[in-house]
Amino acid sequence: MRGVVTGMVGGPLLSVLGRLGVARGPWWRSGLAVVPLWPPARQRTVFAVAVALVGCASGAARVAGQTPLSFDRYRATVEPIFLVDRGGWGPGRAACVTCHAEQGTPLRLQRLRETAEGEVFWSEEDSRRNFRVVARLVTPGDPDGSRLLRKALARSAGGAALHVGGKFFQSQADPEWRAMADWVAAADPVERALPPSLDFDFFRECVQRVFLDKRPGDVECVHCHESGSRGFARPIPEGRDFWNEEESERNFAAARRFVEPGQPMMSRLLTHPLAPAGGGDYFHGGPRRWATTDDPEWQMLAAWVRGETPECVVGRGNR
Repeated sequence: MRGVVTGMVGGPLLSVLGRLGVARGPWWRSGLAVVPLWPPARQRTVFAVAVALVGCASGAARVAGQTPLSFDRYRATVEPIFLVDRGGWGPGRAACVTCHAEQGTPLRLQRLRETAEGEVFWSEEDSRRNFRVVARLVTPGDPDGSRLLRKALARSAGGAALHVGGKFFQSQADPEWRAMADWVAAADPVERALPPSLDFDFFRECVQRVFLDKRPGDVECVHCHESGSRGFARPIPEGRDFWNEEESERNFAAARRFVEPGQPMMSRLLTHPLAPAGGGDYFHGGPRRWATTDDPEWQMLAAWVRGETPECVVGRGNR
């Protein structure tokens, strides 16, 4: 595949890129503008300049009133970020789309299309589907409170503690981060229902039993999740076979990092051990505990994530 798609002809970003010498040449095809295979640093520099100019123009045209998240601005200045070549593979170096195209992650992007010449792109319908996914990961009017902006931002700059794909932005001054922040900030805040509360008692008495339950041919969750950044089931002291109240509270606090209340399919506690064919993600080093979301145990955990206290069915799942 060659190049990085930047948008559709006539869009504000392409207009600016044309003036910068990008939107013409052998990479131009059928209404698509594709950044040539320049070094990643040059790609980012040109992109930053174009985004800054687009931001100035769009800001001047804004009128008072209820302003939703803009699809056109998303497509021109945000979606191209997902395709930027970052110079390699692995955490912090691979393009976002490498891990987020049609995989069981909250940022589940559409599969890229490819021209006969090897240029990659998303159609407008693809972009609209991506937009609907991305819109669920931001809080209009509040960049700092938006998951999309916090995951790949360094923790020292206000980012989230964990992002499997690494940290791309070391500060909020990064031009790509600012492009996303300006898009989110340009939308008026909207009232959203408060997420449900996770029931601690159910976690203590039932969810923790999942961590100890061994399925044939697999190891228990506690085997790999006792410590470190992925630890949510601390070792049980010798002489006991379960956690006490204080230990359960610590486990609860740790496990919450992998749960999005009200959103089972955005909760890594549920998507990591779920088979990819069943909607899970590809980033779990351990076994796949559930083949599909129909597994009674998965359904039980999903209900808990939604704020319910269902019947405890640990050990009754599909084996």
